[in-house]
Amino acid sequence: MLAGCFRFVCHNGLICGSEIEDFRIRHSGDVLTNVIEGAYHIVDEFEQVDSAKELMQSVVLSPGQQNAFANAALQLRYDPDENVPIEAYKLNAARRSSDRGDDLWHTLNRVQENMIQGGVRGINRNGGRMSTRQVTGVSENIRLNRAIWSLGVEMARLAG
Repeated sequence: MLAGCFRFVCHNGLICGSEIEDFRIRHSGDVLTNVIEGAYHIVDEFEQVDSAKELMQSVVLSPGQQNAFANAALQLRYDPDENVPIEAYKLNAARRSSDRGDDLWHTLNRVQENMIQGGVRGINRNGGRMSTRQVTGVSENIRLNRAIWSLGVEMARLAG
């Protein structure tokens, strides 16, 4: 079981949280009791995620700080010594009007969605036009989501 923080209208299907613990349950023995125990464990841990979200919503970022966040996130996916196909500021583009905002929470959501869902236009190593691909691997999706969440939590702590 893995808890997530979902927005009211969550079109991006993303997850968050290095602070959210995943709870693994073996499919043998007393499975029902283990599932119930796991659910209670995740509910207890979710308070940390909620407080981190509230802190991120209270941190207003300048455009330069938003781009710095996007640049740090970009380095989580691409090796900076090799060709990075997009510029960091493109990760900060809102796909929906509800994603506009200067706080860290909105910035994290925009960067996270653009990074994971792909479709961001850039230039390939040969100089041709291209679009980034969606992250489809489950383990890579979770790795990037957790890393972006951790980046947001650390930035909120530094600002707060």
